[in-house]
Amino acid sequence: MFISHKELVELTLQEKCEAILSIWGMMCSRYAKLNAPVDTGNLRNSIDYKVTLSDASVEIGSNVEYAIYQEFGTSRMRASNHGRGYLRPAVNDHIQEYHDTAERILRQ
Repeated sequence: MFISHKELVELTLQEKCEAILSIWGMMCSRYAKLNAPVDTGNLRNSIDYKVTLSDASVEIGSNVEYAIYQEFGTSRMRASNHGRGYLRPAVNDHIQEYHDTAERILRQ
């Protein structure tokens, strides 16, 4: 007799996916806050993340209106962090760490 564990496997994978995305969101938002320029602290304090399980994604960003200008700059102003922005380095400079975190969670 064959016993299917499909539901258990799917549930386990979904839980691990949610854990990975949540940890990535926490990590990336922490790095973005460290990279963000600080005048009043408004931008840094507004950086947050949101996990969407339906498309297995995590969104990191800010809701302050000038956040995009700090990230990409303008014709008159260079982006923060020596032209690199604050979000892109939070992702790009830590790719291996994100990969290692996912691998560790999947092996548990």
